[in-house]
Amino acid sequence: MSYDIAFLPKNLGNPYFDASDGAAKTAVEGFGGTFKEVGPTEAAPDAQVSFINTLTQQQVGAIVISANDPDALCDAIGQAQDAGVHVLTFDSDTNCREMYIAASNTELIGQKQVDIIAEEIGGSGQIAILSASANATNQNAWIDVMKAYLASDYPDIELVDVVYGDDDDQTSYDKTEALLSQYPDLKGIISPTTVGIAAAARYLSTSEYKGQVMLTGLGTPNDMRDYVKDGTVQEFALWNPEDLGILASWAAKALIDGSITGAEGDTFTAEGLSSDVTDFTVGADGIVVLGDPYVFNADNIDNFNF
Repeated sequence: MSYDIAFLPKNLGNPYFDASDGAAKTAVEGFGGTFKEVGPTEAAPDAQVSFINTLTQQQVGAIVISANDPDALCDAIGQAQDAGVHVLTFDSDTNCREMYIAASNTELIGQKQVDIIAEEIGGSGQIAILSASANATNQNAWIDVMKAYLASDYPDIELVDVVYGDDDDQTSYDKTEALLSQYPDLKGIISPTTVGIAAAARYLSTSEYKGQVMLTGLGTPNDMRDYVKDGTVQEFALWNPEDLGILASWAAKALIDGSITGAEGDTFTAEGLSSDVTDFTVGADGIVVLGDPYVFNADNIDNFNF
């Protein structure tokens, strides 16, 4: 059995995907497979299409995609599947694939970020969201949860705007500056993207708003460590992207060797995760969940290196 597995992140040069895909490479090579990573430099909706087409022509065994758009990739994915290539998503889903390896439960991820910012701003005031691209499936799902949760559980918090940094450092930095200029009473920002939260923290750390405007979201410990230690950020959340890459690799292997089809109730094993969990079950709609989001702060951030 040949395990030729290709990872296609939203964009190359993103520290989050550097971690997930690096761990995936170790996992794939560990079970005797061949790993490759390809992808665009910018996280645009249709930027991944040509890479899917090329991988299909190369007849890889499986493509693992973090999608920039839920629908824009579907024609290319369909052609890949028609050619016998298994296609699964991780981190960000499409409406057309065999399985989706989810970092966590969508509800828990969205609600956790709201709970953090709500505690930090005292349960009332104006907040904004700095997202990645406007079409990112996972971002939009989390934001929908945030909006509903704010309305039901935090009526005194007003979400004044949702802006998009396109997972670009400078664009996210500029969007942060613009938010603070446009909304002088802003008390907090949620950025559910590793590039966005790091860029927003970089802006806040040298501004008059440091310690006054709270920032949370989804980030990596290595990107956020200095900002936590200097007081710019109190807490943020994520999961271990290395574990996500490892789990997606083992799921791809199981699809290739035919031990699962992505049907609800299918089970497979993943080795090398940071937790003691090794057995995973495919849920409804082909979704496999890694685990709960984890909160990082000054007390624990030095325990992690990714």
